[in-house]
Amino acid sequence: MKVLISAEQIRDRVQTLGRIIEEHYKGQPLTIVCLMNGAMPFAADLMRAIDLPLWYDTFAVSSYVNTRSTGELKVRSALKLPVKDRHILLVDDVLDTGFTMSCIIRDFGNLGALSVKSCVLLNKNVKEKLFVDPDWVGFEIADEFVVGYGLDYNEEYRNLPYIGVIEK
Repeated sequence: MKVLISAEQIRDRVQTLGRIIEEHYKGQPLTIVCLMNGAMPFAADLMRAIDLPLWYDTFAVSSYVNTRSTGELKVRSALKLPVKDRHILLVDDVLDTGFTMSCIIRDFGNLGALSVKSCVLLNKNVKEKLFVDPDWVGFEIADEFVVGYGLDYNEEYRNLPYIGVIEK
């Protein structure tokens, strides 16, 4: 395994993101929506780095089967909290084309959210962002398959404290 981003780099960047997001919302209540499953460790660490009135929910949605996008959004579990009249921060692990994120932003806006912003741990440098760019980014990375810190390959490697690339 080649370490791409160390546990220390992740910890430091999450703390910085927390301060930036806290400053952006300046005391307003915030609802963090973690996109499941890969973003769980990132969302948990990020919410602890934000000192605001805060609610937390999870949303299981995917447009991928294995490592390929289907072009269709599949909702696997619904939110518990309402979106209407809330500032929503979507937290995801990896953004590549932005298809999933753009669909959620559109849908949450249609449901009456006061605002919908996004924070991703990793922003992949794909040839074209077809749909949306994130509001806040942990790290910019090349278009390669990564694991660790919640990211998996066939449900393995999620528990690694760093982001790595599996060497063949």
